[in-house]
Amino acid sequence: MSTQLTLVQLERMAETIREDIIRMLERAGSGHSAGPMDLADIFTTLYFHTLRHDPKNPSWSDRDILLLSNGHCVPVHYAALARSGYFPQEEIMTLRQLGSRLQGHPERTKLPGLENTSGPLGSGLSQGAGMAYSLKYLDNQAHRWVYTVMGDGELNEGNIWEAAMFAGKYKLHNLIGIIDRNNIQIDGTTEDVMPLEDLKGKWEYFGWHVQEIDGNNIESIIDSLSMARAISNQPSVIIAHTVPGKGVSFMEYDYHWHGGAVGVGVPNHDQAKRALHDLRTLKGKIKGEHE
Repeated sequence: MSTQLTLVQLERMAETIREDIIRMLERAGSGHSAGPMDLADIFTTLYFHTLRHDPKNPSWSDRDILLLSNGHCVPVHYAALARSGYFPQEEIMTLRQLGSRLQGHPERTKLPGLENTSGPLGSGLSQGAGMAYSLKYLDNQAHRWVYTVMGDGELNEGNIWEAAMFAGKYKLHNLIGIIDRNNIQIDGTTEDVMPLEDLKGKWEYFGWHVQEIDGNNIESIIDSLSMARAISNQPSVIIAHTVPGKGVSFMEYDYHWHGGAVGVGVPNHDQAKRALHDLRTLKGKIKGEHE
């Protein structure tokens, strides 16, 4: 298993992963920026604190399972896997290139550590519910946790709510959903495109234990995951309120950075340089060698 990092180390790792994402996207010239950036704290906490996994033995039979449902956010997953030691760090720079193992949406068989293939939105929670059901009722391995990361925009998909009903009915306590509540999707804000609120109430009605947290606060993420694992009679979902494009001043809260091509959705060279400066100086708060 990977060694748990301290809180300070986790915060530094999250910023390192954000820098990795910017470099990956600049090189790729297409992809998605805002979601991967705001998910960095969650993926850092999972891979370097909470998740039971072994980069040297990706198929370890006692491992936890982490699924990414909104597969377009995969740059953050690739960066976390590489930093964990699942594959060489330099390989992240092949994102979306012809013949690369790191495609724009993850393929389970391509890389060690990937547990699902995702692209069509809305499928991840069904995958997770099926795995959690099998572990709990068929394999006698209910101690293994299944974590499913979802985007809030993909909650428009009916498949999500079918899985939510299934998990509630079978009291899949070993299933933990994490919603990236950044309030944006490709066409605008979620509440303009297809309103989601009362989101907490919806999940509660489906029989889930619900927490709402600051998804860019690592202490809150750690505490919420601990609470979710303490629930023994129902599935849990964490609504993680995040800042899209977290850490980069010109990306934050702007839905145009959900994704696209160079200059609009993905940084060009000058924008990447500005983004890295923001990340290294906390948007100008730190003065020194990066000024």
